[in-house]
This record gives sequence, structure tokens and C-alpha cells, in this order.
Amino acid sequence: MIPELEINGFAVVENVFTSAEVEQLIAIIGQANKEKDTFRHSEDLFAIRQFLKEVPTTIPLVFTDKLNACLQQLFGEGYFPVKSIYFDKPGASNWFVSYHQDLTISVNQKADVAGYGPWTVKQQQYAVRPPLDLLEKNFTIRIHLDDTDEHNGALRVVPGSHRKGIYRPETIDWNTEKEVTCNVGKGGIMIMRPLLLHASSRTTNNRQRRVIHIEFSNQQLPAPLLWSEALS
Repeated sequence: MIPELEINGFAVVENVFTSAEVEQLIAIIGQANKEKDTFRHSEDLFAIRQFLKEVPTTIPLVFTDKLNACLQQLFGEGYFPVKSIYFDKPGASNWFVSYHQDLTISVNQKADVAGYGPWTVKQQQYAVRPPLDLLEKNFTIRIHLDDTDEHNGALRVVPGSHRKGIYRPETIDWNTEKEVTCNVGKGGIMIMRPLLLHASSRTTNNRQRRVIHIEFSNQQLPAPLLWSEALS
């Protein structure tokens, strides 16, 4: 799996969570207070930003022995979660995301630090583009709480694009690049590098797609910056 992840920028591992574990996560998320500023609710999407902080009772259910063993085997010691989002794409959703790379990180404040910029802020959350080598070391896992395929918003990716630095979607040469759809079963995970070009389509089969997205790093930020979502 390690060669696949490094060459392609992504890998899928099925059956990391049992059906009972998935249902328990869904039940706890369903009880969360949806009126907070970090919750976004529309006809096309329900999302919880800073998910692990907003719904902390999910932490022991997310970081099971099986998941921890998988991540340690792949990446070794020293990695910790630095950002988390829950996505719920309803069955009738027309929401889609065009091709992009994940180029920003969430931090505690805005500061003049060499190599960090430009900056954005949303819902009192600062985001900044860090140096490229930091992004190259980070990774993301996506825990799938539903069977997901090309008909209900599975990610479409460009294999190997994570090894090409900043890759503008408008410059993709489809004569040389190829697109792969990352189908993942309920309870499976997708692992990906932030620089991997990825997109998702509208839902066409009226099936829900729920995903817990968690980003990891093994690096500390230069003072005075701190990871805004690092768990204490």
C-alpha cells in the first residue's frame, strides 16, 4: 500500500470500521447541536467544521485500534490530527466540487511569518497557505459512513498529481493525465496527500454520502502560529 500511496497520492483501505462502529458514529453525530457557527446546513450539504472539537465524543470511536494501527504502519509515529470536517451530502444534492488541491492549513491567528500566505478567514477561522514542503509531508484520511461510488459523489482524482507541486486545474493536460474514481465502501477509508488534484460530482442515484475528513501533520508551526484544531 505504501508504494501505491506514494506513487498515486492516494490509497483505499476497506473495512477499517465495522457496520456497528459506523452506526454508532452516525448516531452521535445526529445528536449534535446544529445551531453552532461551525455547522453549515443547506439543501445540498450539511457540514461540521472543527468536527473533532465540536463533537468530541466521536474521538474514541474514530481513533480505533484498527485505524491507529493502519496509520502507524503507513506513516510511523509523530503524526497528529490538525483539521477535521464532517460532510453529509444528501441523496438529492446538486452540490459538486471542481478539481483543486488542498493548499491551506487552519491556524490560531494571522501573523507575518516568512513563507506563509496568502491568508483567508471564515467564521473566525484563519487559513493560510504554508510552504510546499509542509504540505508534501501531510496526509488526509476520509472515513466513509456510506457506500460511495461515482453516482453519489466519490472523489475523482488525478493519480500522481501530488508530485507536481502547485498544479493549476486549468492547466491539466487530459492527453497525458488520467482520472480515477475512488469508490469506497461503508466503513472504509481513503488516504490521500493534500496536493493530489481531486474533485467530486453531483449525486445522481439519490443515495446519501457521509464522510469524516481528517488532516494530519507531524510538524510544529513557527511561532506565533499554532495548529488551530490540534487536540490537546
